[in-house]
Amino acid sequence: MDGGGARPAGGPARSDQKGSQYRVRVDNRRVIGSWLSGPRAAAEEMGADFGYRGERLGLPETGPGSVAPLGRRFGALFIDWSLCMLIAYGLITGGDGNAAGNWALGVLFVLGVLTVGTIGCTPGKRLLGLRVIAEDGQRLGFGRAVVRTALLCLAIPALIWDRDGRGLHDRLARAVQVRMM
Repeated sequence: MDGGGARPAGGPARSDQKGSQYRVRVDNRRVIGSWLSGPRAAAEEMGADFGYRGERLGLPETGPGSVAPLGRRFGALFIDWSLCMLIAYGLITGGDGNAAGNWALGVLFVLGVLTVGTIGCTPGKRLLGLRVIAEDGQRLGFGRAVVRTALLCLAIPALIWDRDGRGLHDRLARAVQVRMM
């Protein structure tokens, strides 16, 4: 080459000022591309193997017993919250809409502890085919159901996930939400 064109792939790097600017520009594109793709894509590009969600817990990749999808979990929470709002509005506050939200949070706590601690699922989870189990596959105990539900009512722990798609409230309670069907 005469030094004025682009270097061939795999060829030696150019040492003049124009060539070093070219290398910096290419490096910035790669960094920006990995940033836009997300940290997981950047880690996978470097050779990290994440596997599927739930693999570290010994759960199947798909079907019954696999980690519940995020959309279903949010749908179940919406159903449960709506049910709790109806109970609070109609039975506890006597139609006072201002106080119903606070009471609904208490009803959600009681509902979560009683249903997850006994049968493993809330009404919303049951409707959408989900259940909460311990990491070892057994029923979640009453004490861990209390911890999990209290953290869920705080909302922030439920919005922080690990690579298996479990919220912080599930991790601290050593629980996982799985598909029933």
